[in-house]
Amino acid sequence: MLILKPQNREEWLNLRLKGIGGSDAGTVIGLNKYKTNVQLWEEKTGITIPGDISDKPAVNFGKLAEPHLRVLFHLDYPEYDLDYHEFYMYINDEYPFIFATLDGELTDKNGKKGILEIKTCTIQNSNQWNDWDDKLPDTYYTQLIHQLAATGWDFAILRAYIRYYKNGVLRVTMREYRIERSDVQADIDYLMQRESSFWKNVTNKTRPALILPEI
Repeated sequence: MLILKPQNREEWLNLRLKGIGGSDAGTVIGLNKYKTNVQLWEEKTGITIPGDISDKPAVNFGKLAEPHLRVLFHLDYPEYDLDYHEFYMYINDEYPFIFATLDGELTDKNGKKGILEIKTCTIQNSNQWNDWDDKLPDTYYTQLIHQLAATGWDFAILRAYIRYYKNGVLRVTMREYRIERSDVQADIDYLMQRESSFWKNVTNKTRPALILPEI
């Protein structure tokens, strides 16, 4: 594993275009409801410029909440050593286009390394709960296995802070998911294969076939 250490957000954004990050992984295999694999390819090849979503309320809420949720996680699990580096990019040394920026870096009492991923979301209607029914949403699962591919680490934990309204009153629930690398190695291998094919399309300037969402 390699580590790049950009000094600011501008440097980090420029480096993001040179590979596939965790938030791109679901788009590569057609799981993103808001962006297609072809749109991502156009961004990575410089045909289009990614839109700036930093001023959107949901994004701003997540940015402001993340430090507090990270501290809360550490209070709940003091047995982990928890580190955080805002702009570090962890890169798979065999596939240098596969990288990840993490919300937290965990080390357990046995020295095993893990990933902390923090999510915030607001449920607007009952259909949106379907993504969370007895499972981790597909895009988030794909992001976690991508991060495991980038780092080579042993496990990943996702903590989700979910807001929703019931009878007009704001409610909050927390959900937490843990993935062991040994349990998902086949999915990691599959994702790396798909990402390798996508990145070959980027470097060759060959437009990929559009992956249509399931009906």
